[in-house]
Order: sequence, then C-alpha cells, then structure tokens
Amino acid sequence: MSIKNIRLEVMQFLEKRVDSFVDQYLIPVEEIWQPSDFLPNSESDNFLEEVKELREISKDLPYDFWVAMVGDMITEEALPTYENWLMEVEGVDNLERNSWAKWVRQWTGEENRHGDLLNKYIYLSGRVNMREVEMTSQHLINDGFDIGTGRDPYKNFVYTSFQELATYVSHNRVSQLAKGYGDKKLAKMCKMIAGDEMRHHHAYSHFVTEIFKVDPSEMMLAFQYMMKAKIVMPAHFLRESGQKIGSAFEQFSDSAQRIGVYTANDYVDIMQKLIIKWEIDKMVGLTDEAEKARDYLMKLPGRMAKISERIVIPKESHIFKWVEPARL
Repeated sequence: MSIKNIRLEVMQFLEKRVDSFVDQYLIPVEEIWQPSDFLPNSESDNFLEEVKELREISKDLPYDFWVAMVGDMITEEALPTYENWLMEVEGVDNLERNSWAKWVRQWTGEENRHGDLLNKYIYLSGRVNMREVEMTSQHLINDGFDIGTGRDPYKNFVYTSFQELATYVSHNRVSQLAKGYGDKKLAKMCKMIAGDEMRHHHAYSHFVTEIFKVDPSEMMLAFQYMMKAKIVMPAHFLRESGQKIGSAFEQFSDSAQRIGVYTANDYVDIMQKLIIKWEIDKMVGLTDEAEKARDYLMKLPGRMAKISERIVIPKESHIFKWVEPARL
C-alpha cells in the first residue's frame, strides 16, 4: 500500500473519534466569548465615552507593540486561506461533510473571532492607518499560503501543533505587555485569544499523538521533515501596499523579537515542548530510517539554540505604512 493510501486509512480510522475531539477541544457558539463582550457597547449611550477612554489608554503603547499587534491581527484575518488549506488535506472531505471537515469549519469559526476582536480594537484606537492594514490583509489572502506540507495530514498536523503554540506565545506576551502599559482591557482580550490558541494546540498535538500510536515511523519522518524545513509563520508572505510578496515579514518579525512578543528562543522552546509532549525519546517499533529521524530531532533544539544566540536584531524600528509615528 502506498504512503498516501496509508495516511488516508489512518485519517479514516481517526475520523471515528473526531466528534469527541470537537466536544473536548471546541466550545459551542452560544457558550464561547464573542468580540462584543470586550469592546465598547455601540448600543449604549456611553459608547462614545468608552471609545474615548480606549483611545486615551492606547496612547501609552509603544511603536513596536503596535506593529506586533497589527501583524498578529492581519495574520488572524487571513483565516479564509487557512480554512481552504486544511480542507485540501488528505482525509478531509468537505463535499461529503465528513467529521474532519466539521472540525475544520468549527475550528475556523473559533479562530475567526480573533481577527474580528483585534481589528475592532485597533480601528477604535485611532492609532493605525486602517486602509493600509486592510490592503495588507487583502494581499495576504490574495497571495495564498504555502508551508511546504502539501496534502499530507501528518505534516500539516505537525505544523498546526507548532503554530497554535506559537500564536499562544505571541498573544499571551502582547497581553502581558498591554497590562504593563496600563491597558487592562486589551490585556484581557489578548489573554482570551491566547487561551483559544492553547486549546487548539492541545487538539492538534493530540491528533499527532494518536497518529504516532498507529503509524509511528511515518509520523516520525513527517516530524523530522517539518523541523528540517523549518516552520514558516502563516504571515510569511506579509507585505505592505505597493511591495512584493513577503517584503514586510522580516521587519515585522524584528519588531516582535525586539519587544519580546515572539523570539528565536521561543521557536526552539516550542520544538522542545513538542519533542517532550510526543515522547520522541521513548518511541519504539521504528524503522531504521525513523530511528535516524528520532536521533536528529533529539539533537536539533540544542543546535537551533546555538544558532539563535547569533541572531542580531536591528535596534531601529522599520517604519510601516500601517503605523505612522505621527499617530502615536
């Protein structure tokens, strides 16, 4: 049987349990928080006063903070691209509306709230050039999404396990910084988003755990492949208006690293957490090739940590069209 057919068979085997995964890791629409729970109430007579307070408090947030938050928000707004990508994964069948497709749709519905909340906050703050932000969001969706996983569910679930934990780190750090700058409401918003991301991370890493139980060697090779290729961020095609694809991502990453929202050390730490979570060191019944992959993975965090120590981040902030210093 071909590798593709084996993967499909494993996905069909796990599909029998997806409804229980939905119940365990996703929250019904009527019970989960919504963006309006944290924003000024537009139906209230005090709406303008609440907006004025939001704008006043937001004045104390520094430049790199705004860049990091805008970049996070734009990443969240590219959800249509991510849903299309996951719907193409082997074993996910939206035409038949199978259980994996149900998972993808409901996961997307939860994630969609994040961009809505951050967009409304940023819009109300008055600190950001929203037209430039909106053009960047549209470009990011237009430019598509290529993370080198193809339709392989094993590689895609490694990616989502890693990426959901990375977005948890980013949103949680923004929350901590906002609290430090005195914006308690924004801190709470980002903390709630971070909570969703951690819950989603637990789900996708659970999927990988289950695959390791039935197809350990191929799952190990997929994990190695993704770590060798390196996990690219969803916004790696980020660009501003009039620029080429991906031209803004490095500067955005520099801002995030400079302010401590997401760093090269975090990347290494997430890799190590996945190795521990999936008990890579205890895996048995591997082929010779998978054993070599395991050895590679066990040594990789140490190697990557040494490389991260040599990374030099520019001291000066890149000036984005999204966030003009005159507005701050």
